[in-house]
Amino acid sequence: MNQADIEKDLRKRLSAKRMRHTVGVQYTSCCLAMRWEEDICKASLAGLLHDCAKQLSGEQLLEECRKHTLPVNESQQNSPYLLHGQVGAYFAQHRYGVEDPDILRAIEYHTTGRPGMSLLEKIVFTADYIEPQRDQAPDLPMLRKTAFTDLDKAVLMILRQTLDYLQQTGARIDPMTEETWHYYSLKRHGE
Repeated sequence: MNQADIEKDLRKRLSAKRMRHTVGVQYTSCCLAMRWEEDICKASLAGLLHDCAKQLSGEQLLEECRKHTLPVNESQQNSPYLLHGQVGAYFAQHRYGVEDPDILRAIEYHTTGRPGMSLLEKIVFTADYIEPQRDQAPDLPMLRKTAFTDLDKAVLMILRQTLDYLQQTGARIDPMTEETWHYYSLKRHGE
């Protein structure tokens, strides 16, 4: 399925607000790909599909995981919305015909990140947080600038802000987000 057909299908499945966000992530992923010399077509497709399972309820996400034997950890069981990346990667492959493992990982880990992300994964992870429709994150203008000058630093800042927000609100923290923050924190400080 080509990108135009995928976009047409997503416009039927996603709310108008979610579609605006999706297009914003697609656009921002392309901009970051140009800056960091990543494949723009891959960045565009990953950005377009990153939230392709976001419209599903928590119970529907759990059901999709059961149906397709996708692993679910305790944190995801308790906060099933975290599964939209994993289910989205499954949909990208089986509904939209994406075969590139880097694109599939970028979709799967766009919310939590993961230690040792590829350049494409870091781009989509960052684009999801800084795209033009977003306006709630602290220091967003500075974070957007950092994404174009030091991508690893931007990833680390996003992870720290995410962890701080989850701690302040008392929300469950996915262990992968903590692992990813520790990985990039140690990498950043040369330990």
